[in-house]
Amino acid sequence: MKISDIKNISIIGAGNMGHQISTLCAIHGYKTTCTDISQEMLDKANAFVDKYLPGRVEKGKLSEEQARQARANLRFTPSLEEAVKDADYVIEAAIEVLDVKRKLFADMDKMAPPHAILATNSSYIVSSRIADATKRPDKVCNMHFFNPALVMKLVEVVQGPHVSDETTAITMNLCEKLDKVPVHIKKEVDGFLLNRIFKAISKEALWLLDMGVASMEDIDNACVFGAGHPMGPFRLMDLTGIDLAYIAETEAFKKSGDRSDLPSPSVVAHYVKGEYGQKTGKGWYDYSEKQ
Repeated sequence: MKISDIKNISIIGAGNMGHQISTLCAIHGYKTTCTDISQEMLDKANAFVDKYLPGRVEKGKLSEEQARQARANLRFTPSLEEAVKDADYVIEAAIEVLDVKRKLFADMDKMAPPHAILATNSSYIVSSRIADATKRPDKVCNMHFFNPALVMKLVEVVQGPHVSDETTAITMNLCEKLDKVPVHIKKEVDGFLLNRIFKAISKEALWLLDMGVASMEDIDNACVFGAGHPMGPFRLMDLTGIDLAYIAETEAFKKSGDRSDLPSPSVVAHYVKGEYGQKTGKGWYDYSEKQ
């Protein structure tokens, strides 16, 4: 298979990452189907697209014809089978829980055409932990977009020991077709590239906060005005989701048994209150007025 054979793309999950990746694919000319088990999430995704595309036209980023064609390229369905039955490429963007992903990939393997590549957008679960749930392990890889997927240029493509060179090449090429900058990660490693770096920064920032060394505002300001980061680690966690940080670190602890992998007490406190960041209106910072 070649990149020119990719015509139909399916996105599994209509959440923040899923509906943005879906919109991105539709804008770049791919027939795109997005599915989710939640009708509420599908309705929100539909509403997002109906608002986003006209907004891009108003800003001069898309022509009216481009926006019309993108909308025509994109559809939403609650049926997984309907979503993947004609897919050439599938991008899974579901919750970061291994058992959920393995079940999804086993189901998709039965429903999608034999030639289809099945990629996961997971930010930390390597595809070798999922691939054996399918009969096409050579076509299962990580294709990790960054939030917000419509804006951030970087995509991490991870080639585990089971992933074929053809799958990797097509995935890298697809990133370029979507106007992204792919980086080829040649070995599976927890956190891939950027999140390993961010994890070290976030872990130190949380330690400084938990130990009462400095406030989150001052830690963020140090990173922004001292290190030149576009935003500090606490603003970044609010953007990506404190719930995602909690789940990722909990899963890492389950795997390693190392207590240093457990979430920070401050992260746990926000998680149990349902304060996940921007998507809930409150996290480290309060966004209720903006909402």
